[in-house]
Amino acid sequence: MTGKRTIRSFVTRKGRISPAQSNALQQYLTEFALPLEKLALVSHQFPNNQPLTLEIGFGMGDSLLEMLLISPNRNFLGLEVHEAGIGHLINEAKRAEVTNLKVIKCDAVEVLEKSSASVFDRIQVFFPDPWHKKKHHKRRLISDYFMDLVHRALLPKGIFHVATDWQPYADQMDQLFQLDKRFQRCLIPSRPETKYERRGLSLGHKVTDISLTKMDS
Repeated sequence: MTGKRTIRSFVTRKGRISPAQSNALQQYLTEFALPLEKLALVSHQFPNNQPLTLEIGFGMGDSLLEMLLISPNRNFLGLEVHEAGIGHLINEAKRAEVTNLKVIKCDAVEVLEKSSASVFDRIQVFFPDPWHKKKHHKRRLISDYFMDLVHRALLPKGIFHVATDWQPYADQMDQLFQLDKRFQRCLIPSRPETKYERRGLSLGHKVTDISLTKMDS
């Protein structure tokens, strides 16, 4: 692979963690966490062998939890770097008694670099940080190198699904995807509405979903 990315697409914030989130991290994290060293064996970390979705940046995890509940025949690996969101999700997942979830606290690029090839049936990124200022565009997650990693990690016919409410970012991604002949556009999977989406809509932003399928090698 060329063009390896060294600039992170996120800034770690020390936000407030509620007592419930802190308690969940202490009591349930071991049950739901996937250690990075076990990433290569991720498919073996679930009770059932079924299609695996990677969600990058699940925020507080409410929309991911909804997907877990409506898709019990699908496993989910949720990636988030902020502990409040991880605590909230695993607290709700424990309450709902879901068994098809694992979470990992790590940079998305590092996870994709260390994952096995052709392991994910679906990779989804909903409302990544658009890094509005031009001088920060280099921090945007979706890039040539990121798509190299996505292509490697997806199964043939696997789906990459991204959504954004920032039109310039959508336009940039659209141009990038048009040039990448390893993928073709496909029917956009249904998904729950997210908190960031509702906020964008309240500000009058247009939401753009783009879905690609990996061509057979």
